[in-house]
Amino acid sequence: MADYDLILAGGGLANGLIALRLAAARTGLRVAIVEAANRIGGEHTWCFHETDVSPDASRWLQPLVSHAWADQEVRFPAFTRQMPCGYRAITSDRFRAVLAEAPIEILTRRPITAIEPTAVTLADGSRLTAAAVIDGRGQRPSGALDIRAQKFVGIEFKTPKPHGVARPIIMDATVDQLDGYRFLYVLPFGPDHLLVEDTRYSDAMALDRGEVRAQALAYAAEKGWEAKEIVREEDGVLPVALGGDIARFWDEQAPAVARSGLAAALFHPVTGYSLPDAVRLAERIAALPRLDPGSLYRAARGLSEGLWAERGHFRFLNRMLFEAARPHQRYRVLQRFYRLSDGLVGRFYSATLTAADKIRILTGKPPVPIPAALACLRERPMPAGAA
Repeated sequence: MADYDLILAGGGLANGLIALRLAAARTGLRVAIVEAANRIGGEHTWCFHETDVSPDASRWLQPLVSHAWADQEVRFPAFTRQMPCGYRAITSDRFRAVLAEAPIEILTRRPITAIEPTAVTLADGSRLTAAAVIDGRGQRPSGALDIRAQKFVGIEFKTPKPHGVARPIIMDATVDQLDGYRFLYVLPFGPDHLLVEDTRYSDAMALDRGEVRAQALAYAAEKGWEAKEIVREEDGVLPVALGGDIARFWDEQAPAVARSGLAAALFHPVTGYSLPDAVRLAERIAALPRLDPGSLYRAARGLSEGLWAERGHFRFLNRMLFEAARPHQRYRVLQRFYRLSDGLVGRFYSATLTAADKIRILTGKPPVPIPAALACLRERPMPAGAA
């Protein structure tokens, strides 16, 4: 008899959501999360717009939500705009607390050295078996996808007096433009409690953590937000997709092993955010009649390839941002976009643009040279053997 019904390799967001949905849908299912680090969830703040997920998904996500706001704003050199869409945040601490209460076995400090459709081999040589395995161990290099970076360093801190930030500032691009398109991201967790992230849309994947951290603190000081007590810090490099061959991406990895999250290329092509797609995959898996390797692999690969096919327009917009706009002028592309209607902006984030939305985004004077924009229309094939 196998050790488990399902092993989830990696304790990140996507596998955690799969475990929670299965725990709610199938009483008695033996599920294990196997994580290399000393705890699941890392140091993250996963955010989403309330319109990014369905009402049903919002309900089952609610226990995970640590902060919620009724609106949000953006700031550009030409204007500041408040938008009425609600915004939600899930912190790693809340994620861990909710998972700890679920009927899921969590195995930490267990690095995986080999993975099969029905087993994982650990660094100590031991082997865990299951009816099926899902690999959710995060983003890895691929020669099949043309990927650039959204990279950031975030600092969560307490201030000695009220900071006065009433709502999330999801983009403050009034700052010096460094390393591509740069903006600050600010979440008010309380009247004297902030998360400030310095973010760059960059051609280079490498993150100079010290430099970006210093810039985040300098921004906070400029705003009069003294970091009296640093609560925690986080950093990351999220994928921004310009093109690629999704079938080749899947064929690069272990055959017949289902994948989740960034390991399955399940992310918004522009923002790099993975939560809405992780919700979609969790719901799809929970609805499967059987949790065997073939069914899980087809479900995960089918969702990944289907969404990739639907989202070509987003990759075209990324090519315009990264290839048609000069790095220090990229903010103009976003500045123009945020003059569009609330509904369109919401559909952009939920990756549900209509045909009329796509036309509207491209209507009017473009923020990049027209010849350069036209050169971005078609995805270029990735060369064989690229890494």
